[in-house]
Amino acid sequence: MRTLARIVSGHRTAWAVLAATAVAVALLFAVLPTSEGDAAPPSGVPDTSQSAEVTEILASFPSAETTVGILVFSHGGDRLDAADLAAVDARAASLAELSTTPQAVRPQISDDGTAAIVAVPLDAATADADVAGTATSLRDAASTDLPAGLDALLTGPIGFQDDIANAFAGADVRLLLVTVIVVAVLLIVTYRSPVLWIVPLAVVGAADALAGRVAAAVAEPLGIPLDASISGILSVLVFGAGTNYALLLVARYREELLRQPDRHRAMRTAVTSAGPAIAASGGTVALSLLTLLLASLTGNRALGLACAVGVVVAIVFALVALPAALVVCGRGLFWPFVPRASSSDATDATDATDATVATVATRTDDRTAGGAAHHAAPRRGFWDRLGRGVRRRPAVVAVASVAGIGVLCLGLSGYAVGLSQTDQLLGDPDSVTAQRVIDESFSAGLTSRTTVVVPSTVADEATALASGTDGVDTATTGETEGGLTRVDLQLTAEPESDAAFDTVERLRSGYADAGGRLADALVGGSDATAYDTKVAAQADIDLIAPIILAIVFAVLALLLRSLVAPVLLIASVLATFFASLGASTWLFQNVLGFPALDTAVTLYAFLFLVALGVDYNIFLTTRAREEGLVHGTREGMVRALASTGAVITSAGILLAAVFAVLGVLPVVALTQVGVIVCLGVLLDTLVVRTVLVPALVFLTGDAFWWPSRRASRQPQAAQSPTREASADASAATNRSR
Repeated sequence: MRTLARIVSGHRTAWAVLAATAVAVALLFAVLPTSEGDAAPPSGVPDTSQSAEVTEILASFPSAETTVGILVFSHGGDRLDAADLAAVDARAASLAELSTTPQAVRPQISDDGTAAIVAVPLDAATADADVAGTATSLRDAASTDLPAGLDALLTGPIGFQDDIANAFAGADVRLLLVTVIVVAVLLIVTYRSPVLWIVPLAVVGAADALAGRVAAAVAEPLGIPLDASISGILSVLVFGAGTNYALLLVARYREELLRQPDRHRAMRTAVTSAGPAIAASGGTVALSLLTLLLASLTGNRALGLACAVGVVVAIVFALVALPAALVVCGRGLFWPFVPRASSSDATDATDATDATVATVATRTDDRTAGGAAHHAAPRRGFWDRLGRGVRRRPAVVAVASVAGIGVLCLGLSGYAVGLSQTDQLLGDPDSVTAQRVIDESFSAGLTSRTTVVVPSTVADEATALASGTDGVDTATTGETEGGLTRVDLQLTAEPESDAAFDTVERLRSGYADAGGRLADALVGGSDATAYDTKVAAQADIDLIAPIILAIVFAVLALLLRSLVAPVLLIASVLATFFASLGASTWLFQNVLGFPALDTAVTLYAFLFLVALGVDYNIFLTTRAREEGLVHGTREGMVRALASTGAVITSAGILLAAVFAVLGVLPVVALTQVGVIVCLGVLLDTLVVRTVLVPALVFLTGDAFWWPSRRASRQPQAAQSPTREASADASAATNRSR
């Protein structure tokens, strides 16, 4: 890290680093292709699941070449009159001209006479190649010359695909615009400078743009598709993490500028001190994300790979491009509050820094402290007062914090996973509104597709068994291919609802229990695919969560040379996760009206909160260890909190705001991820990292670093209350001069 610090902070090498970075970025943009990911994520269920097997088998059936667009006609809940019915017949004739089987396009009127459905068979290849164009053609043909009050809404596979694509249309631009505005405003407030924010934002923006290209280039040869939702989360993560690293580096740089007249030396010390913490925290996040490559769901693997690449790019820009840019621009970036060192402070700081560098270089077990630093008197501000207040009553603070977290965890009593098809999009797109009309006037499962594939010799028995299964409305024997027959089912439950999943389970159990050739039956279709996705998502959590915790423990143990500290810090991170999940669950169900979490949300929230929570742990505890080497464990934590409290809080608020930006997209899953991570990061930075972790350190003392030797190695570390009071009095006297 010292070599890197010298290069990025040198008088001439800083310019060379900036030039090399610009050239490298330009070349990568020229060489790497633009990502053309899907607008919506594929199902990505494991190949071993029944739904995936059914999809593969049906690919050889003649019906695999067709899909369907479903038009729903309604008059605001009123009965359709003669003019309405005549218009529906006319529109059905027009829609038949777009169908592959015109004779099959016939209106179906509901029993209560309030709605009509027209199913339009279409060529699957043509429709999939241009979903938006197909949807527009169907809507235009269905809406022409309708009587006043009669609405035509598109739903079914084509309708939902088009609405999901529209939900992500322009997502990159909207997310980028809102994210940039949020980051810029918060950086201006944090730095209190109309100039300084431009450099970190420009560096992080370049990292974000490059991360998308690199992630797509890495994912393509691995056969991992990146869709719009992955790209959105990637952008948010790079901006959030990159800005966090920038805040930490700039804060340490400014701290050194108050001691050093030479900005190049100040940056060298800042990179040497903060660099290891940034690299360790970012590396932990990247390693945690890479564990998703072990997941069974394609979407989870795509997220892990893309975001790991993004975090690595953010680290490189934070430790290479940003320091060089800050040094080249000079102290004037901090205008109007330009940090300057007095001559006496500068001389003392230079001597102390040089001496400390020489000492630290010979102590291999002290390198985790992040290099050299001049340990000045503690800051007598809010964070110092807070730290000393927690130090006086650590047990009370710890108990109160844990109790508050426990209250938030009570919201987990309503925890549920799995959204129906109509609950996955915000607002009222046509497909959702049409599905609600179908739920009220027809069978709720009319638009879903559940298919059973069985050996042709037992097709009749399979159809009879399905007809007698609770939750199945109709079962019809369909086409045969290669000794297998498909049985098409219509369920009574709303598509992708818990009731539909229960029916899929009953069908599979029924065929398995029947034995013989019936036991070879496979249940697939859209509801079965959604069910298999839910099961696979839970399996991914069970597999990946322990691995992530093991990685975090290993990194913390190596970085802090302790076995006690990682246990306490991981416990605090887990407490943050469960509390934020509980609070969000209550908020979703009682305020926002979301009945449950999307299947991927819990894993994503766990990953981001644990990995990003470790960032703040590392920022705080590495500084505490550095200060503790001189001042002792407890005083070192007070000084660490005084030094990092403001920057960690600023970073947390910024990261929370950036993740909240995901709510600008009308997709429930992304909104839920944004809300949970936002609440979790705020809880982590304002409560857990601010008071709970310091309280735990004060309670455990030097045992926090066990089995390392005591953090303190100098007599002044064990500062008595009298000496502390004397130090406070001396500092107060100096301030009054």
